[in-house]
Formats: sequence, C-alpha cells, structure tokens
Amino acid sequence: MNDLLATLEPKALWTYFFELSKIPRGSKAEAEAAAWVAEQGRKLGCEVHQDAVGNVLIRKNATPGKEGSPCLAMQAHVDMVCEKNEGTQHDFTKDPIQLRRVGDNLYATGTTLGADNGIGVCAGLAIIASKDVAHGPIELLVTIDEETGLTGANNLQPSWMKAKYLLNLDSEEEGYLTIGCAGGIDTIATRKLTLAAPTAGKKAFRLKVFGLKGGHSGIDINTGRANAIRLLGQLLGTMMSRFGMELASVKGGNKRNAIAREASAYFYMEPGQEAAFKAELAQHEAHWKGAYGTFDPGISFALEADQAGQAMSAEDAVSIVALLLTAPHGVEAMSPDIPGLVQTSTNLGVIDTKDGKVEVNFLSRSSIDPSKFALAERIAAACTMAGFSSQLVGGYPGWKPEPDASLVKTVNEVNQKLFGKPMHIMAIHAGLECGIIGEKYPGMEMVSIGPDMWDVHTPDEHVNIPSVANFWKLLVAIVEKV
Repeated sequence: MNDLLATLEPKALWTYFFELSKIPRGSKAEAEAAAWVAEQGRKLGCEVHQDAVGNVLIRKNATPGKEGSPCLAMQAHVDMVCEKNEGTQHDFTKDPIQLRRVGDNLYATGTTLGADNGIGVCAGLAIIASKDVAHGPIELLVTIDEETGLTGANNLQPSWMKAKYLLNLDSEEEGYLTIGCAGGIDTIATRKLTLAAPTAGKKAFRLKVFGLKGGHSGIDINTGRANAIRLLGQLLGTMMSRFGMELASVKGGNKRNAIAREASAYFYMEPGQEAAFKAELAQHEAHWKGAYGTFDPGISFALEADQAGQAMSAEDAVSIVALLLTAPHGVEAMSPDIPGLVQTSTNLGVIDTKDGKVEVNFLSRSSIDPSKFALAERIAAACTMAGFSSQLVGGYPGWKPEPDASLVKTVNEVNQKLFGKPMHIMAIHAGLECGIIGEKYPGMEMVSIGPDMWDVHTPDEHVNIPSVANFWKLLVAIVEKV
C-alpha cells in the first residue's frame, strides 16, 4: 500500500484518501470518519465546528494580503455507498477498503471504492493543509449521510457558514462544470405476508439474477443497463405458475440510489421439476442477454438448492410479481431544454422480505418538482393495485441552473487558462447537496467540479489518477482566483 501511495500525485490529497479508506464510513455509520476529518482540521490549527448530526465545518483565515477576498467554501460528503460482489469477504463496519491500481485508475478489491465522495473530502483537506496556496477566507464543509437521506445537508443551520461562494466537490467528470441537479423522493411500498409451511415433499431452491453492471440510479439510468429486480420479476411472472413455485421470499438490490445488480427469489418446487426449470432458465438467460446486448453483457441466471423458510400465500406471490412488472422503472422524460439530460426517472432500487412482510423501495428523480410528484403518484397507484401500502419519504429539492452567475464565469475562465479550453456547462440527473444548501443560504453562488470516475455505487467504481491531478490543479487555481 505504501508503494502504491508513493507513485501518486498530488501527495497530500492521496495521503488523506488512503487514511480515510481505512475508516468505515457507510451512510449513517460515518461518525468515526467525520471525527477524523474534524481532527485533521484541529491538527492544522484551524477553527473547527461539528454540529449535532455530525457535519464538520473547518474554517481557515486568509493568507496575508488576501484578507479582503470573499469567503469561499468547499463542500463534500464523507459517507460512501457500501456495495460488494457476492462472495467478497468484506465487512464494511470494520474492514479497510483494499485499494489497487490498474493502469491509470484506482479501484477497490471487490467493493465500492469510496472515491465518491472521499476524493472531494481529501481535496478539501489538502487545500486547508497547503502552505503554498494563496487564498482568501476559506471553509471546508463535510456533510454526513448524503447517499441515503441527505441528512447532513438537511440539518445544516442557515447561519453556520460565512461563504459567498461554494465549490461542491462531488462531480464525476473532468472538464464538466455542473450548475444544476435533480430533486428526488423515495417511495416505500409494503405488504404484510401470510406465511405457512410449504407443501410436503417440495424442495427449497434459490433463483439468482446476477452479473449485471448496476450503476448510479441518476447518472446511469439512461445507459440501457438491466435492473436485476425487474428481471427477477419477469422470470417469476413467466415461470411461477408453470412450475408450481411456492414463493418464500424475494431479495434484491442494496441501495435505493443504485441500479440493482443482483436479486434472488427463495421458493419451493417439486424436485422432479429441477432439470426442466434449469433448461427453461437457460433459454431466458439467452433471451435477456440478447435483448440487452452490450448494455449489460454479463446477465446471468442460476438455480441452486438452498434454505427458504416458510412459504407465502399464492395471493402474496402474485401481488409481488404484479408490482415488480407494472411499477415504473427507468427514464420517464428527457429535458426539452438541455440535450441529453434526463428530466424525470425512477429507480426500482431495493426489495427485501423480513419480519413477515415484503418491502420495495423506489427513488424518483426530476428537475421539475410537479413531474417528480406525478411519478410518485403513479408508483402509489401501482402499489395500491398490487395490494401494497405506500408512503413518501425523504424528498429533497433540485438545484436551479444559473449559467450567468459570476462563479460560473470565474471557474470557466480559470479552466480556459489552465487547460486551453472552456468547461462543458451542464446539469445532472442526480442529487447533489447544492439544492438543499441553496435553500438554506439564498444568494450563495455554487458550482460542482470533480475528476473522472466511473461505475460509482458499484464494486467496479474507479477513479482516474491523472484526472485527480488535473482536478487538484483546477481547485487550487479557483481558490487562488476567487
């Protein structure tokens, strides 16, 4: 690990990242990592505050001669999405992330990397730590629980920060300047199950859907990738009655903001049906591989003997399959104003069976609030028809683009001077904390930047090392310019 670190630049940023990667920081379990961030600020002699929910604010005075400059804040979130491949032995509550380099890219080993948004956190710390960067008054705001509830941003106190400008460091494309994002809302659908012993003589099996790419439910929702939960619903809808399956439980996806890569159904079936089931399953696998093609070439189905617990009623099983087949998933509308931008979508993110009930989680996004709520109403209607109750939770606002803002112009000019070209100015179909921060600090100008990273929220997450160096150069130049 030390040999790997020795080859990376900028040294301060990567040193912080390697240290942060040793600390568990799954969403809602990032207290130790937030405390580590605060401790770094104290070691540097800065003013450090931590609020009741765990957000950290580090404040550093201007360098001599820059006292009259406006205050600039850098902002990132310390939590990460915790995803791992089936079979990977990793405990996100205690094990460090195992880093590895492949060419110019940094990966983890069988898990998410946490570059989203650890690179942003560590870039901010490196700016605070630097003695070579001339800057006005600066702040580093590190929030908690961005990925599963935006808890940190939602609980920010409006008087806490002093900054006039804010650089969000949570973007994932070098050369792109993000100036707007979608809002979102969660729908939780629930059905209480009627459980009983399976029919005597039937054997327990597990039907698996795996090998999918997955991805970020906002950034990757329009890439044509498959959803493992939806595919499982298709299989159950086609095969359940024909093979006399008695469904016991369904489980798929891990995070509502990640496209489901894996899903499983546990059920009972006559043992003599196993060979025929596997033969038909192979046909379905070939069909869906052909249907998705290069969008998701790793689609795989499997049947294996397993333990399954009690069986649910036939009515319950039919209702679950009905919801999985009819509820919205994917792109609903494209933006009429920004070419290529998804305007409205939903992600069928998680299904789980426990404590005598089945629960399904959807995350709907839109840059247009009425469209977001209209989509949530459609999901609620599908839930009602399938015999599920539903509730809306965790809504958050979008961030309205302001392309003529002075900070947008400043960052673009800095990039032009550094790299000889203007930035691509864009809005994204994903949630950033800027929408919430903007509501709490009206008039604060905000933009978002970051290095190239791909497949975030999946075990294939990786960040481009040279791009991190360019991101650092841009960040330093912006901090010195403002």
